[in-house]
Amino acid sequence: MQTDNFPAFLESESAGQEEHTKSDSLFHIIPVPLEQTVSYGGGTAGGPAAILEASQQLERWDGFSEPISAGIDTGPCIDCSGDITVIFGRIEKAVLAIAERDKIPVVLGGEHTVSLAPIRVLARRYSEPIGIVQLDAHADLRDSYGGSPFSHACVMRRALEECGCRLFQFGVRALCRAEVEYRTTHRVGHLDGRAIATANLADFVLPADFPHNIYLTLDVDGLDPSVIGATGTPVPGGASWHQTLIFLERAIAGRNVVGFDLVELAPRQGDHGSDFAAAQLVYTVMGIICRNLGMHEEAVRECPFPAQKKGS
Repeated sequence: MQTDNFPAFLESESAGQEEHTKSDSLFHIIPVPLEQTVSYGGGTAGGPAAILEASQQLERWDGFSEPISAGIDTGPCIDCSGDITVIFGRIEKAVLAIAERDKIPVVLGGEHTVSLAPIRVLARRYSEPIGIVQLDAHADLRDSYGGSPFSHACVMRRALEECGCRLFQFGVRALCRAEVEYRTTHRVGHLDGRAIATANLADFVLPADFPHNIYLTLDVDGLDPSVIGATGTPVPGGASWHQTLIFLERAIAGRNVVGFDLVELAPRQGDHGSDFAAAQLVYTVMGIICRNLGMHEEAVRECPFPAQKKGS
């Protein structure tokens, strides 16, 4: 399915294969090229298109399985003109249509502000609070930044205060004193950049009382800039590629992923590596989710850090 003059995710590997219909695909991609409150470097509006273009170079086989076999549908690009509340409404409508079919929305940003819209929708669908697992160099817990409570630097605080979510942060290494205090007061779990360097991530587990239903928000600056450098606010000392994947395997294990996003890619000329790494991360997370759901049983047995089945 073509959308807004760029290809559907992994469209290059779909030809001649038995494909799912739009309605029964497990993953539904929503491109959201929002860029209103970025700081330092810009360019996040080009993120979704760059990821979709780069995805044409991915292989169907992710190292353990073929997540595309679960079905990946790419929807139309969200109109990001106008007031932020209007834009949120458009995103929420698209997410709700997917969630009502018990499928997984995958939002491609755009700046991190976009995450609030799917979190709002998904938090309303469950009687118990959902848990947010955040990959990020920044805590994004400011009450306001640049005069806006909806800045990308405030998105996690808005999610906690509006939606009553729990939060665990991975890779943070740039935050202000007020955010440190907010973390303590509101029991925000975290494994920060410096701690990752000596952690045995293969043994990592989320807190026992962390919600079963989780939303993943993946800010590409959470990885070290040597992995993805094309982002507006790069910070040294982030997680490596494999550290990030091991953490995500362990965080998802035994839990139900209700949606996820990847944000803050700011494409730059000549840096194909960052675009490809972002697309690969999206596809790899799809694979982790599929294996956690018990799909591709043979692949699960071969995985070095197998996800627990639900109920185990």
